[in-house]
Amino acid sequence: MKQQANLIRAGQVIEHDGNRWTVLKQQIITPGKGGAFIQVEMRNLKTGNKTNERWRTADTVERLMTDNRDYTYSYTDGDNLVLMDGETFEQFLVPADLLGDMLPFLQDNMPVVVDLVEGDPVGIHLPATVTLEIVEADPVVKGQTASSSYKPAKLANGVKTMVPPFVEAGERVVVRTEDASYVERAKG
Repeated sequence: MKQQANLIRAGQVIEHDGNRWTVLKQQIITPGKGGAFIQVEMRNLKTGNKTNERWRTADTVERLMTDNRDYTYSYTDGDNLVLMDGETFEQFLVPADLLGDMLPFLQDNMPVVVDLVEGDPVGIHLPATVTLEIVEADPVVKGQTASSSYKPAKLANGVKTMVPPFVEAGERVVVRTEDASYVERAKG
């Protein structure tokens, strides 16, 4: 299905130069002189190589339709994630590198959505937020206010994030899986 380049979004699968690519990031750039263009970072589905491509906003690209299936993460087997279909209880192997930077947020029995193109997995989507414990947090610097400053902290999965000064080590917080940003303290 053809679509304009300015409608490309992260997570989509496109066909370009005879290869299938999954879009990792996109950014519309409007230079001071000339027309706007879109810069896309994408990964080749066969080789795993990344590349950057630029298109004018009026250009068209071939977007591949994906089939979304719900699975539950069971365990990791080498370089693959073992997922289970909740209806048929069949196991499904997916390369772990499809998750990229979000891999540390994967938790046992977590529901995930897998994008398939002609039966081949091309992307995995985690829930938007997860609840994790803070294992390390810098002490509060005197004079900081809660609204204007954040301090570095380390989550139980080893990922570093920025949290408000009132959050201490040992507390559970909700963070976004896409960029590890703090959302709120965990309730309960």
